[in-house]
Amino acid sequence: AEPGNSLGRIEDIAAWLAAWSGRAPPAVTRPLMAVFAGNHGVTRHGISPRPVAATANAVELCAAGGAAINQICIAYDLGLKVFDLALHIPTADITEEAALDERGCAATMAFGMEAIAGGTDLLCLGDLGVGNSTVAATLFAALFGGGGADWAGPGSGADTAMQARKADVVDAALAFHGGHLGDPLEALRRVGGREFAAIAGAILAARMQKIPVLLDGLAATAAAAVLHGVNPAALDHCLLASLSPEPAHARAAQRLGLRPLLDLGISHGEGAGAALAAGLVKAAALTSSGMAAAVRG
Repeated sequence: AEPGNSLGRIEDIAAWLAAWSGRAPPAVTRPLMAVFAGNHGVTRHGISPRPVAATANAVELCAAGGAAINQICIAYDLGLKVFDLALHIPTADITEEAALDERGCAATMAFGMEAIAGGTDLLCLGDLGVGNSTVAATLFAALFGGGGADWAGPGSGADTAMQARKADVVDAALAFHGGHLGDPLEALRRVGGREFAAIAGAILAARMQKIPVLLDGLAATAAAAVLHGVNPAALDHCLLASLSPEPAHARAAQRLGLRPLLDLGISHGEGAGAALAAGLVKAAALTSSGMAAAVRG
C-alpha cells in the first residue's frame, strides 16, 4: 500500500471526482471538451493584435481537425464540441451599450446548458474570442473592484500602447454601466459576451447534474467568477485546469480560491489547458480504481 497522501494532489483529485460523480472509486469514461466561440464589438477600439476574423478561422481549424485542441483530445480520448455563438454578429460595444439584451443573455446561457445534453462525466470548458481578454478584465473589475490598469494585460500579444487602450476600454465600460454592475448576472449581460454567458450556463448545468468541471483560461474563469458572485459555493464542482500567463488570471483564481492543476504558460489554445488537465484527472481516477481493485484482489 502507498503511504498516506504520497500521491499529493492526485489523491485530492480522485476524492473530488468521487464526491461529485457519486462513484467510488471514481471513473472517467465520457470526458467532453466544450469550446465556446464568440466575437465582441469592443474590438473596434484596437484592443487586439488579431483581426476579428481570427475567431472564425480558429473554429474552422478545429472543425478540420488541425488545431492544438484536436490533437490533445485525440491523445487523451476526449470528446470535442466547438460552438459558434453567432460569430457573424459581434456583441455590442460595451463602452457604449450592453453587450447583450436580457433575452439574448438568457438564451445564450440556456444554449450553454445544452452542451452536456449528449452525456458526459467530466466537462472541460474552453473559449475562443478575439478581444475576450479585455472583456474578462472588465468582468473581473466589475466583480472584484479596481480598474483597467489592475486587470488588463497583454492578452494575445498586445504591446504597451495596446495594453493602455485595453485599460482605457475597461474603464470606459465601467463608467458607462456604473451602478448597474452590482448584480453579477447583470454584469455578465452588460460587459460580458456570448462565450462567457454560455460557459456560465454550462457550469450551472453541470452542477445540477453533479458533473465535475475543469475550467480553462481567462474567459472561463471570468464566467465562473460571475456564478461565484451569486453564490460562493457555485464552483465547488470545478477545478481550475490551467493558469494562463495573463497576470489577472492568477489574481482572479486566488480570489475564487482556485488552485491550477497545470501552469504551462498556455496563453490560449481553444481549451488546451483543460484538455491536458483532463488527462491528469483520468489518471487520478484510474490510479484510485486500480489500486482499490488490487487491494480487493
